[in-house]
Amino acid sequence: MPVLSKLLYFATSNKHKFDEARDVLKNYGIELRMINRKVEEIQSENLKKIALHALKKALVCDKLPMIVEDAGLFINALNGFPGPYSSYVHKTLGIDGIIKLMRKKDDRDAEFRSVVAFGSSSVVKTYQGVVKGKIARKPRGKSGFGFDPIFIPKGSEKTFAEMSLEDKNRYSHRAIALRKFARWFLKSIV
Repeated sequence: MPVLSKLLYFATSNKHKFDEARDVLKNYGIELRMINRKVEEIQSENLKKIALHALKKALVCDKLPMIVEDAGLFINALNGFPGPYSSYVHKTLGIDGIIKLMRKKDDRDAEFRSVVAFGSSSVVKTYQGVVKGKIARKPRGKSGFGFDPIFIPKGSEKTFAEMSLEDKNRYSHRAIALRKFARWFLKSIV
């Protein structure tokens, strides 16, 4: 069954994520509104499972066309840590903790992954975005949130935190997933 409106809701308590998503989706003529809701996350190594669980919980509360998003920073030298636990690790170890863990590591390769899950009364879809890059030797920049001050995307010399929102969205994992979603969504509108 087709989607009928270009209005969507984003269930998140993270204003930074919402701002990034709104910036990407406005380029497709999609209006995004935030539903400020912290959805209980399941513990899983799989971002798609986490996003689908959050979507299911959000749709129980609000029967609106909605997206949720989950993301993680996967660092090669740390066997993919912090991965889907990035938010918790950021709150507990912080950026300085990751820098300490990486201090003697030569392999700086990492990637950010994002899964955007969309749900309505008739359809559920997921879209993944991945951006490869490196971990900086020290935090740089004041923009963004989370691990943005230590992640340098491939093709740039700047960390995400040194970029404007528009520049970050040229590279970001979240923007990649959102663009994939937006292309499908626009085809689904009657």
